[in-house]
Amino acid sequence: MIQQLSSIDTRPAESERHATRVPFCHRHRTGPILAAEGRSHRARWADAAKGVCIILVVLWHVVVKDYLQIDWHIGVPVPGFWGTLGEQFLPLRMPLFFTISGVFAANAAQRPWRVVARSRIAGFLYLYAVWLLIHTAVLAAAPQLPTDRATSALGLLEQLTITPSNLWYLYALALYFTIAKATRRAPRALVLVPAALLSAVAAAGLLDTPGNRAGLYQNLVFFLAGLYLRPQIQQWAATASRRRLVLTSGAYVLALAAMAVAGAQQWFGVWTAVSVVAVAFGVTAAARLARWSAISRPLARLGRITLPVYVVHMPVLALLHRLLLVPVSGLGGSAQGLIVLGYPILLTGLVIGLSLAVHRGLLALRAGWLFALPGPRRVEAAG
Repeated sequence: MIQQLSSIDTRPAESERHATRVPFCHRHRTGPILAAEGRSHRARWADAAKGVCIILVVLWHVVVKDYLQIDWHIGVPVPGFWGTLGEQFLPLRMPLFFTISGVFAANAAQRPWRVVARSRIAGFLYLYAVWLLIHTAVLAAAPQLPTDRATSALGLLEQLTITPSNLWYLYALALYFTIAKATRRAPRALVLVPAALLSAVAAAGLLDTPGNRAGLYQNLVFFLAGLYLRPQIQQWAATASRRRLVLTSGAYVLALAAMAVAGAQQWFGVWTAVSVVAVAFGVTAAARLARWSAISRPLARLGRITLPVYVVHMPVLALLHRLLLVPVSGLGGSAQGLIVLGYPILLTGLVIGLSLAVHRGLLALRAGWLFALPGPRRVEAAG
């Protein structure tokens, strides 16, 4: 689950004094948030895209880990509809998230090793380790929730090292920054091509991918593409037209349909290719959406504070699942019929709202160290 600098920085790399920021936008004051309202169209599309992506992350977890576990006895296949709908966003959600992460990482990757090692690599690994321990403790109280969890010291060690947990997005960013920094002088093709091959091999099931290793292997190419192709992606967003939106959305729908009809999800290269089409559509849609302030502003605000939602939403969902599973399953058919269609939307909104409330409460209790690497200069969590 979930990063990148809170805006696309077209200036030269910041001084080392500011380099301890990590890219999940977590603010302690309202000033930067208000100032962000004046950001460029390009920055807003990226933040809005992140907002949509984190909503899709939470919605998918709500559907798979809670909604489809409820005993629905309503006589219509609405739960199956939600499951199928959620699957259609799988090639879009994380590839787009990582592409934007790469775009925002472009300047950071140029900084000295000691700066990148602390502000990005150590920062993300720290957040991953802290929240892995919290998730392990909370998820133990909700054993009914179908999700990866460590149930022993050895399992916890495995999740800390070689098989990342549901928090694998943080783990991946630390790894991806290391790779990007280590290969910064190599020809881009010599980095992107192996990353694309790794993605295709993992998606085809040709590698052992327990836990969340599949996502780890499949998305490196999108992070690197965002990093290397930043000017082209910005230009693509800046010139997004209605005609391109129609073409890219149509291409995405056709690609999904063709993949489903042919049963080609595990054909070599197909999933990666469909994800590329999805990212092209996602950037175009976000750029067009940014023109509608009433919608894009709240999405962009959410996109700038994705860290608390990403790290908190699973424990919140686990506790809500424990609270709701039996009562909702026990409702009569008529009562279930009234809520079955809107349940995932309502629960997704509740989970996001509670996650942000928990974040504010923890900051009020001076627990900001849960969202930033402690040190003489506070790491800004990011978006």
